[in-house]
Amino acid sequence: MHKRTYLIWLTALNACLFVSNALGQPQPAELELIMVHDDLYVIHNEFVPGNATALITDEGVLLIDDKFERDYSNMVELLRSVTDQPVRFVINTHYHGDHSGSNARFQAAGAEIVSSERARLKMVEFDQSGLPVFTIEDFGRIHIGGKEIELYQFGRAHTDGDVVVYFRDYRLLVAGDLFTYGGATPQLIDYAGGGSAKDWTRTLDRILRLDFDTVIPGHGTVTTRAEMQRFRDSTLDLRNRVQGMVRGGSSRDEVEVMLREVFGWQDLHIARGLDGLMGELR
Repeated sequence: MHKRTYLIWLTALNACLFVSNALGQPQPAELELIMVHDDLYVIHNEFVPGNATALITDEGVLLIDDKFERDYSNMVELLRSVTDQPVRFVINTHYHGDHSGSNARFQAAGAEIVSSERARLKMVEFDQSGLPVFTIEDFGRIHIGGKEIELYQFGRAHTDGDVVVYFRDYRLLVAGDLFTYGGATPQLIDYAGGGSAKDWTRTLDRILRLDFDTVIPGHGTVTTRAEMQRFRDSTLDLRNRVQGMVRGGSSRDEVEVMLREVFGWQDLHIARGLDGLMGELR
């Protein structure tokens, strides 16, 4: 990927993850429907917002993440191209608006919203619409159309309420922003949302104990377990570098330079995460 394209990707990702729906993405994204299995699709776009994943069954659709509200109509149109079934469940992998922004629209159409309890608390705190009616603490299951879908909350990472969704029969994991791939910076830590650089690696280690080959990241293209393992290693590298610099007496400016040069952090990463990162690892 050319450097300019990479920086454009980062800028777009930064905008979508932490700003409000009104500011994060002024126009609906250009979406495409990508078949992963004969009944499992990713609603994908090149930049932002995040991926949505749809399981199509004869008892309705299970949707994982639902982008911004302005993307609702385009998502529904794509889903209608492959099924006449309504969306029955929406699982939010975390509270950010590019993954939960269409909750109220799907609720109005009859869907039940599911998240971790911590993610719901953040939605309440930030006065988001379309609050989940079902929540999990550590583990849950949804049964629909003869399929069993497993939900896990393994610990803090990107936020304190990140959920991964596991399709055991397909050996497939939907990771949310615990894992981004293909141009996104790997460690976007939302300290206001309870995120943790220190816990991120341990949380990924727990996830990697599951038996899967394919991963749908929060942003980026469908990829492999091996790429998620490399992502895990990068979270450890960042943590160790920052901790070594902080404990060695490096200034905030010096840590910032390193994060920009080595890990591609941009202005919003710095504004949202640097002080929390240095405080956590001091």
